[in-house]
Amino acid sequence: MVDDEPANRMPHAGSFRYLAASDTWEWSDELAVMHGYQPGTVTPTTELMLSHKHPDDRTTVAELLENVRRHGAAFSSRHRIVDTAGRTRLVVVVGDRIVGPDGTHAGTAGFYVDITDGFQADIQQEITAELAVITPRRAAINQAIGMVMLRYGLTPEQAFRVLTSLSQNANVKLRDLAERLVEQAAASATPLLTDSAATVFDEWLNTAGRPRRAGSTDEPAAQN
Repeated sequence: MVDDEPANRMPHAGSFRYLAASDTWEWSDELAVMHGYQPGTVTPTTELMLSHKHPDDRTTVAELLENVRRHGAAFSSRHRIVDTAGRTRLVVVVGDRIVGPDGTHAGTAGFYVDITDGFQADIQQEITAELAVITPRRAAINQAIGMVMLRYGLTPEQAFRVLTSLSQNANVKLRDLAERLVEQAAASATPLLTDSAATVFDEWLNTAGRPRRAGSTDEPAAQN
């Protein structure tokens, strides 16, 4: 696994939550930093989020956010954000619905993964090294990388970054996460690129990326 990044390095993953009743957004500390803010210094709103979208992506993302706010549909998006320092980051965003006790739409929760090309040299070397040691007995990881590449149109390195970031965030072994993803995809009766199967894939990937609750018996994610 790639080691956790030092505090002064741009985080590669962060989570969010939208609550429909109060029409409010919540960002993890990592997501705030990804946008250029110190944790706890900003209250995210739809307007603030849209202001950080790249101008060429803003209209498409605005339509997506409006659909999320109104209907809470599961979604995925690959687009660019611009932080407070003017740096452009390429991100994959996946969200799933939050359902209230009565079964109605209560909000949306999900995560961002930064897949910007040109990672710092040391991070890129670590990713390359990790890819080089994936052996046939780790076929599930290869398959999972391929599925993420196909679903989101990513390079192998970017897809691997998505999986390793989720593995760290959920505190679960990369191999275990990959095996669950492969099993979920295999259980689908339709090809990955169809709308129905793609939605299932997005929902499962979002669930897999959520941190484990306290007391979980999963082994630390770094032990792959």
